[in-house]
Amino acid sequence: MDQSNILSWERQGDYGILSISNGKENYLDQPDFIDIELLRKWTSEEELKGIIIQGIGRNFSAGADLKNLIELAKNQNLLAEKINKGKKLLELIENLNIPVIASINGVCFGGGLEIALACHIRIASEKALFAFPETNHGLIPGLGGGYRIARLLRNKAFEIVLKGDMINAHNAKEIGLIDYISEKKDSFDLAMEKLKSFTLDRSIEVIHYAMQAIHNASRLSREEALKIETELFCKLAVKVKDRYQN
Repeated sequence: MDQSNILSWERQGDYGILSISNGKENYLDQPDFIDIELLRKWTSEEELKGIIIQGIGRNFSAGADLKNLIELAKNQNLLAEKINKGKKLLELIENLNIPVIASINGVCFGGGLEIALACHIRIASEKALFAFPETNHGLIPGLGGGYRIARLLRNKAFEIVLKGDMINAHNAKEIGLIDYISEKKDSFDLAMEKLKSFTLDRSIEVIHYAMQAIHNASRLSREEALKIETELFCKLAVKVKDRYQN
């Protein structure tokens, strides 16, 4: 196991487990909660087919440590720098060319929910709770959470962000905030089961190309995305041809 600050990393075969561990609530002590180069190193390991992000213990993450945030706010330039670094961390996760699943138990608030929203799939235990409580403290989500939840839920995002109320797992599933609910107390087993179900028998190259094609739908124009999709398909088709002819 490799670790830094409040995060640890371990491999389970072809899969990586990124765990948040910082006390009972798994607070994010800083907006830039890990060095981006270390995160890049972990998530780009060879033969990696997917990643699960989880919280150690009962909770995924209750988000930012408000005391630390208030202290940071004394220096506006430093705060902005750290917020921008935190956004780059979530962009790195969101743009990975392998699937990332958030395994969510307990509370998933604020910055914790922003991490979950940067993942490609969200799986929660039945007792998981979700919220953007920032407006209750005179703030708004700061790591791209407002953008991501609006893109995901459209008009429902207004109420979730402005009210700051907690949402249980079943309501979260109903509105599309999460994708699956685990029948077990811990959502990790279902997260691993789902991850393996669509990657286990796939080559690294197929996974990378599929992820790239999906990402391109939101990054590029329709014309450019479809052009690259054709190029990726043809590259794979040549290899399939060679395999079946030999």
